[in-house]
Amino acid sequence: MKGIVISGAQMPNWNDVMEFPPKPDIDAVDEIPRPVFSLITDATFVGETEPHRHSKAQLMYVISGVLTVQAAGGIWTVPPHCALWIPSGVSHAGRMDGHIKIGSLYIDPGLAALLDQNCGILFVQPFLRELILRFDFESPLENMDRGRETRLISVLLDELAAAPLEPIHLPMPNDRRLRRLTESMIENPGLRFTIDEWGARVGVSNRTLSRLFKRETGMTFLRWRQQLHIGLALQRLADGDFVTTIAGDLGYESVSAFITMFKRMLGKTPARYFEDHGIEADESTETEPPHSPDHKQNPRSDIANPTNVVPMKRP
Repeated sequence: MKGIVISGAQMPNWNDVMEFPPKPDIDAVDEIPRPVFSLITDATFVGETEPHRHSKAQLMYVISGVLTVQAAGGIWTVPPHCALWIPSGVSHAGRMDGHIKIGSLYIDPGLAALLDQNCGILFVQPFLRELILRFDFESPLENMDRGRETRLISVLLDELAAAPLEPIHLPMPNDRRLRRLTESMIENPGLRFTIDEWGARVGVSNRTLSRLFKRETGMTFLRWRQQLHIGLALQRLADGDFVTTIAGDLGYESVSAFITMFKRMLGKTPARYFEDHGIEADESTETEPPHSPDHKQNPRSDIANPTNVVPMKRP
């Protein structure tokens, strides 16, 4: 499975611990005697959970807001209407910034063994969404007899297996020099240095850097940077930023150049991508932001260091 990853202008501080609203304890989900159930969290807070793991596999479905998860050696960001699949036993920690509504679906490891054993982002179709909500932990068990529960679980597993994956994947390298370079690009995504200029900064030749990128990520330098920009753009578009602003912040000379890159990578313009995912997108996202003094400006336009999104490595 593939996924998209978010970090801030600096990587998130995973030492700050967030307290969840009252729900069954994170460590206790394995003790709940149901083969499949979901917990719905709807709250406003900023912070992180402690890194933890459980035997049950987990699908973290974002109903609204944006979720960032550190898991499987990467930081995954889940936009609205998508979910992060976390196989049994994988250590993970979540971060939330503001209001978010999440449906966390837990599946017994025996049932989850039939599904993908790698983390990944998938798009949640309406039918799958209703199944997730149907298994809400707070729904009385007596409302679902064992036979009906078994049949619904079978349908749920089929839907999970068939759910479309998001075509965004940005591997993070292990090589120390390349890691330093990619982290600099994450923190300063608008820099348009050539591969020669980046090589000089980390002390390697153009040829060596090109070889490292291909060996460590399976991508060329230019492809990796475009994948980074796609992840950043999806996050900011979901937050309501204008395409014009995003294109400028990412170093593109024109909006059309950015939209061309976006369409080449995802097969659709930004507005069509969000429309096809059932997410309302303002038509102005494809145009210049208004400059009239009477028009309400983008609430995030005064933020100097916008949130960065980085698709991360498959385990």
